[in-house]
Amino acid sequence: MRLLASYLQVSSDPSIWAVQLFAIVFATVCCNFVLLRVLDFFGRVTSHTRSIWDDALLQAARLPLRLMVWVIGLSAAVALLNAIERNALFAHVDAVRRVLLIAIAALFVLRFIRNMEANLTDAQRNKRPVDKTTVYAVGKLLRLSVVITAALVALQTLGFSVSGVLAFGGIGGMAIGFAAKDMLANFFGGLMIYLDKPFTVGDWIRSPDRQIEGTVEDIGWRITRIRTFDKRPLYVPNSLFTSIVVENPSRMLHRRIHETMGIRYEDQHKMAAICDAVRAMLHSHPDIATEQTIIVHFNACSDSSLDFMVYCFTKTTEWVRFHAIKEQVMLKIMDIVAEHGAQFAYPTRALFLAGDAEHAPVQLASVAAGGAAQQGAD
Repeated sequence: MRLLASYLQVSSDPSIWAVQLFAIVFATVCCNFVLLRVLDFFGRVTSHTRSIWDDALLQAARLPLRLMVWVIGLSAAVALLNAIERNALFAHVDAVRRVLLIAIAALFVLRFIRNMEANLTDAQRNKRPVDKTTVYAVGKLLRLSVVITAALVALQTLGFSVSGVLAFGGIGGMAIGFAAKDMLANFFGGLMIYLDKPFTVGDWIRSPDRQIEGTVEDIGWRITRIRTFDKRPLYVPNSLFTSIVVENPSRMLHRRIHETMGIRYEDQHKMAAICDAVRAMLHSHPDIATEQTIIVHFNACSDSSLDFMVYCFTKTTEWVRFHAIKEQVMLKIMDIVAEHGAQFAYPTRALFLAGDAEHAPVQLASVAAGGAAQQGAD
């Protein structure tokens, strides 16, 4: 730029510098046009490659390269104007140009990091499984480092002492720490989530200590966004996760079926055969994890029924599929009970009359659960 300025000082005729200014602007536009065509050509080439790095690099470079061409072109135009007419504003052109180039370089790195995050977490492009939470955490740390580094370099370029800025940060760190202790607590809470990984993005979590349950959508440095099952967003400060119990059902190996079913006292001699048949059905069911505990036993004598317990685990952990398997198991148990000529028990109540010499029970009511409403309707 200085060489251009020294040359332009000689050519100070208005007709000449007007042509020169037009030539600079025209050259800038032409360079920008050629650059776009070159980037499009390389974009078509990289679209046929399997690597995710070249796509991210090319997409990240599109805007910064165009901005750099315009910064260089405008700097040359300003240098031309400064050569013709001295102005105090033009004295800061070099510093502004250097700051803009630093900002453009930082923009390029930030866009590259963002594109790599997208490519690494894209299952269609990246065949290898990648932990999304780790990718997002590393991306945030890299972006923060780039912003801080670019700011320090820009301050150094503008003539500020970076060592003084760092010293001020060390001295004022204690005051800032006391003033922003909640923010720091959330920051370190988020850091512990990234390191310990009690849950990741996409996991279903819940806490028995607080009314927190839903699917994790985003883990930030201050808050974690959870989408509840009624589709409401729930924003939880990260510091809260350091003091509560968090359950992660998404990492279950199996889902449990635990039911208690009862037959009539009149069918007591059929209980053993029913339990054996149900146990055999569970062992032969293709969706039941037979390597896990399977329990089918006579369990208790209730007021109106003889109860047996059904305890087993499904192979799937998917919520909807689990309930479909559980429905199949329950229906087959009902069929087994019917095949053995037994019936499920209803809640009953018996009344004995004191004047009855033989003390024979007189059953006054035998009402099924929920059947009372139907009887009243009749």
